[in-house]
Amino acid sequence: MLNSVNEIFHTFGASVVVPIIIFVIALLLRVKPRTAMMSAFYAGVGLTGFTWIISEFTPVITKVVRQMVNNTGIKLPVVDIGWEAGSLAAFGSTVGLTFFVFGLLVELVLFILGITKIFLPSNIWNNFGYMIWGTLAFYATHNYWLSLGLEFFMLLYSLILAEIQADRWSNYYGIENTTVDALHNIEQVVPAILLDPLWNLLGFNKVKMTPKDFKKKLGVFGEPITMGMLLGLILGILGNLSSLGTMRAWGQITKVAVQLAAVMAIFPLITKVFAQAFTPLSAAIDEQQKKKTHAKQDNRYDKKRWFLAVDDGVGYGESATLISGIILIPIMVLMAFILPGNKTLPVVDLIAIPYMVESIVAITRGNILKVVATGVVWFSLGLYAASWLGPIYTGAVAHYGVAIPTGVVMVTSFNLVARPLNALVFAAFISENPLWITLAIIIYLVLLFGLRKYRPQIWQYLNKMAAKNA
Repeated sequence: MLNSVNEIFHTFGASVVVPIIIFVIALLLRVKPRTAMMSAFYAGVGLTGFTWIISEFTPVITKVVRQMVNNTGIKLPVVDIGWEAGSLAAFGSTVGLTFFVFGLLVELVLFILGITKIFLPSNIWNNFGYMIWGTLAFYATHNYWLSLGLEFFMLLYSLILAEIQADRWSNYYGIENTTVDALHNIEQVVPAILLDPLWNLLGFNKVKMTPKDFKKKLGVFGEPITMGMLLGLILGILGNLSSLGTMRAWGQITKVAVQLAAVMAIFPLITKVFAQAFTPLSAAIDEQQKKKTHAKQDNRYDKKRWFLAVDDGVGYGESATLISGIILIPIMVLMAFILPGNKTLPVVDLIAIPYMVESIVAITRGNILKVVATGVVWFSLGLYAASWLGPIYTGAVAHYGVAIPTGVVMVTSFNLVARPLNALVFAAFISENPLWITLAIIIYLVLLFGLRKYRPQIWQYLNKMAAKNA
């Protein structure tokens, strides 16, 4: 049965399966069939557009990053080969497939019982983020039930983080009653909240570094397309420092600049198409909430308000998100070389950094200085996590997924496993020590109690902190 479900999903792909799910959800929300059908079409077209752009852009940036790395002459034993290998391993293991099938049922039960206010089945594709950790745990411990328990526990605490940031995310990215909950990108809620007061003490909140400020101060040079062009030139030059006197180098530099400018221009257009899939749904959710509260006023802080989980591609092309992510690419390559004891070299997944910073962008209201500072701190810790997990991840990928590239000692995914919080939870479970596992569960229960009782106050606090940014 598990293999049959896996075959069906991979045969049709996310661009077909997700629209079907969106169509069903829309009908359940009493959206008119015609509107529900269009929502499904927009979802499929949007996901296809995301795939096309990223698949075309990834090789371009990856080649420049590899050249940047080669120019340094420094070699690190754990090489980032991208999240796709981890996804294949996740779907290739029995414990991963078990979660994919039964995780959907658990997600529905959690939502129906009110344990979470996030409707996750609308973003079923990103369940591989849970599955890879269970696959790693099973490879390390050979304990099936422990590994499956880890997957479901990670689901539980990721839903808490998704709900904490939900109001800020939906407000910033402009699609009401939606949020993201990809496990590999949601834990950044923690550093975004914890480090924000520190950045305010340092005066970062007074620094006007948002796309609107750039456009106002710099004119044409502050336009997203121009910013993309300039960032592309910088990346291209860094990747060709040893050959700047050649026409070939400048050919690549200018191509990277134009292609990055194109991403800055095209991605927001695709995002708007994808967002149209959820606009009728979010409106229906809002209408239902008003009926339940018997009120016509704004129900933003209502404890019963719930959210649809959406693909984090929705936020990728937003200007502050994309600019912050591109700035962090050379910085994280530099950090990989200067951090003492680090063994991980980020390469392919560097293009995924815009996905990785969405929560930070939303919580800081697009303050690029804060986003970059938070990213440097958290992703640097993530490099250490990936270094520790290198042998386990390499073994699991080789066993359940794909062949390891020739000449590479160990592999990793900067996007999937360079995750300090996820790595701590993973360490607690694979220790098989009841004390550490119980402690993790207790912390979750405390957070759940606090969220259920004080959610309006938490959201008000985050909005108050966001408003402090210039």
